[in-house]
Amino acid sequence: MGPKGLREAAELSVLNANYMAHELEKIPGLKMPYSTSKPRKHEAVLSASVMNKKTGVRALNVSKRILDFGMHAPTTYFPLIVDEALMIEPTETETKEDLDRYIESIKIISKEAFSSPKTVQQAPSSTSVSRLDEVKASHPKTLCLTWKMFLEKEKKA
Repeated sequence: MGPKGLREAAELSVLNANYMAHELEKIPGLKMPYSTSKPRKHEAVLSASVMNKKTGVRALNVSKRILDFGMHAPTTYFPLIVDEALMIEPTETETKEDLDRYIESIKIISKEAFSSPKTVQQAPSSTSVSRLDEVKASHPKTLCLTWKMFLEKEKKA
């Protein structure tokens, strides 16, 4: 497709991000940290700080819960200047149906956060790997990058 295809891909990416930002900012507990009158580029950054204050559900919990819906988790806590940041980057290949399904999943998660926060805080619950101890998972003494490393650590324990 060349330059024309690249331009079209960029335009679709920006369109998708702005559509999602517009829809996600309506969800209780989420807010746009910066002016909503300015268009987004290729990503939408939201803050779950209101949700966290009212329910105890953090951005990380929302990211983990979205996995239960079979979707990719948003980038969490980046950018650092946004409290409880959720950065969602829909690509140019996402259909409107895909975007709407993602938005609906976030709506459900928001409802759960306000009605039964433990459901969101203990997510994921339907993935092959459940919630990890993030400190243990990233500590050099307990980090296992491969199955072989895990087996070696098990032998020593």
